[in-house]
Amino acid sequence: MELFGTAGIRGSATERVTPEFALAIGRAVGADAIESAGGDASDGAAEVVVGRDGRTTGPALAAAVEAGVESAGAEVRRIGTVPTPTLAYVSQGRRGVMLTASHNPPTDNGIKLFADGEEYDREGENRIERRVAEETKPVEWADWGNSEDLDVLPAYRQAVVDYALDHGADAADLAVAVDCGNGMGALGTPQFLRELGARVVTLNGQVDGHFPGRESKPTPESLADLRAFVSDRDFAFGIGHDGDADRIVVVDADGGVVHEDTVVAILAEHFVRASAATDPVVVTTPNASGRIDERVREAGGRIERVRLGALHEGIAATRADGGEVVFAAEPWKHIHPDHGGWIDGIASAAVLTRLVAATGLDGLREPVTERPYRKVSVECSDDRKREAMERVASTLPDAFPEATTDTEYGVRLELPDGSWTLVRPSGTEPYVRIYAEADDVDSLIEDVRAVVVDAVDRAD
Repeated sequence: MELFGTAGIRGSATERVTPEFALAIGRAVGADAIESAGGDASDGAAEVVVGRDGRTTGPALAAAVEAGVESAGAEVRRIGTVPTPTLAYVSQGRRGVMLTASHNPPTDNGIKLFADGEEYDREGENRIERRVAEETKPVEWADWGNSEDLDVLPAYRQAVVDYALDHGADAADLAVAVDCGNGMGALGTPQFLRELGARVVTLNGQVDGHFPGRESKPTPESLADLRAFVSDRDFAFGIGHDGDADRIVVVDADGGVVHEDTVVAILAEHFVRASAATDPVVVTTPNASGRIDERVREAGGRIERVRLGALHEGIAATRADGGEVVFAAEPWKHIHPDHGGWIDGIASAAVLTRLVAATGLDGLREPVTERPYRKVSVECSDDRKREAMERVASTLPDAFPEATTDTEYGVRLELPDGSWTLVRPSGTEPYVRIYAEADDVDSLIEDVRAVVVDAVDRAD
């Protein structure tokens, strides 16, 4: 039984993430919390924080999760409607369950699990999957847990503000537009930026599970109103969030969407330069742009890559090898280790606001080499992916003998001129993905695509 994708569990609230399913997950998490606390369901030591986003199906699913947790013998700490980073913050020292489908449509919902401020790793997800498959039963009636309501936003808000104040400059009177997309960013980013002194105008700032203002996924198209609003007025920049506010998209003063890897490069360079570590490391993913590597190297740090959806695993592995992780990111998702081990779009918004106040967005972007970037897909059935990728690993380096090859997460080639390409199998769809960044990206893509198509055609 495989329940988890790269970012928790998501799906239709009437077909997949149903109340019955949420009850089973809640009971499995409660039992996991009991086990981690020493196996005693009667001493109240095992706590599970439960939060949700603003989706219409959230209250019922949260109630089902809470029933499962309590019937496993663990204590519920109910925090209501909050951004996902808030739930992660409060899960430090205990377990956490967030009911959210992030940027999915309003018909969906989802479940993200946390342990001590970090998303469950693969081993933890496997434990939950086993418990659900085994249909974990309730503990004895006298050992069921209780629940308590907590007000956690003030503490999280103070933690974000205190963290941001260590970076950049005073944001007094800096004009920022924030499109919350009727999601959880409305409960965090505008208020936090105002505490930092910025003048904030909010779009779609009412939490509404129908997402009437725009679709929950922040894209250049869905952020059209924000882009026009910023370009028509005197704003330093704009910010767009997804439904649960763990993602952030940045819009420049002209209404253009700043490439997500440029945002990562800006933040990565800043944190490397700000660090006193002898070996500052930025953890990112195989599809991340070479512009990040360039800025991190220039600042005196190094890059470590890890598979998509596993930033926390990359952080743990780097620390085990003696490196100090100063920042971690995949597109649109950022982890600030000095703040916490979770993805936090609100913390990124706060730090970026202070950095823009110090240097201006144009000044932050100026050192970043922004080559053209493309991604294409080649159809490949799941049963042919393994052989196809084995062929790619053999034939693609031969086609680019001057390139440096890394095959740890797909096949990534870095060319002497700074361009690069990555070929990897999709984990959710019948495709092999090709990513490329180069001055002549169309030519590079076509050369790589020819190799991949041949490998797929030859796979049995």
